[in-house]
Amino acid sequence: MRVIGIEGTAWNLSIAIVDEKDVIAEAEAVYIPKHGGIHPREAAQHHAAEIKNVLTKVLSAAAERGVTPHDIDGVAFSQGPGMGPCLRVVATAARTLSLKLKVPLVGVNHCVAHVEVGRWRCGAEDPVTLYVSGANSQVLAYRGGRYRILGETLDIGIGNALDKFARFLGLSHPGGPKIEELARRGREYVPLPYVVKGMDFSFSGLETAAEKAVNDGRSVEDVCFSFQETAFAMLTEVTERAVAHCEKDEVLLAGGVGANGRLQEMLRTMCEERGAKFYVPEARFLKDNGAMIAYLGLLMLKSGVRTPIDASAVKPNFRPEEVEVTWR
Repeated sequence: MRVIGIEGTAWNLSIAIVDEKDVIAEAEAVYIPKHGGIHPREAAQHHAAEIKNVLTKVLSAAAERGVTPHDIDGVAFSQGPGMGPCLRVVATAARTLSLKLKVPLVGVNHCVAHVEVGRWRCGAEDPVTLYVSGANSQVLAYRGGRYRILGETLDIGIGNALDKFARFLGLSHPGGPKIEELARRGREYVPLPYVVKGMDFSFSGLETAAEKAVNDGRSVEDVCFSFQETAFAMLTEVTERAVAHCEKDEVLLAGGVGANGRLQEMLRTMCEERGAKFYVPEARFLKDNGAMIAYLGLLMLKSGVRTPIDASAVKPNFRPEEVEVTWR
């Protein structure tokens, strides 16, 4: 089976064609705001302007490998969660493509797609997943036919917290990699709020305190170092507690913030101490990508799931636990 997937929940418009074994073709167009954070309307306008070009590139690359549009068995799209205007551009394109090719349409959950592409690329069987991106920060595990959220942010995602602090420092979007680079030069820990409440965590107070520390004259490098150490320790603590609670022996890191080397190091150390396996896919499968949408769509289509056109409205607040996992 071959499925084409369209991802466009936020800044990255990405389209890919996959089969059960590998990614056949993929292409993307990235929206970079001129200043500040992502503006939903501007991002949607970017996606609308670029989607034809991206689709053309993907189909051309697939043709070079002997795969034509007639070989595509389904169209998958990110139905949510995400920015409403961006999601609507993607959904409209997916519906049109599905009707044109006369193949089934399937709307997928963006968060679950991050988990499944990680399992696919790493060979993980039943991990506790730490999913960390701009808007989302969740600890998930499969149980009773659904992905259950065992812990999550109470306010903003870790990626948005890092980006907000980066904007305060005058750094361009995306801010996470730039914070990581500055943190490598930090030497002294600056005390910042460590907020874990049960199985949940909070980052807004941490970000505000980091801004105050810089305003109070602490070195930017030290504050970036301390920001990462504090936030990632919080995430690692909750992930470890979930591993113990679920009695699992695998941990999967997913989402764009998962590319951070220090976060990977903390989780790897935790897993080594517990005798658990630690998995993290290649960087291109951590960020938002069309391959993850296509692959989850493939799993869903093979298990009999279809999304009728009249049920394909976007879901900006689509929760992972709303998805019935029919493919496991």
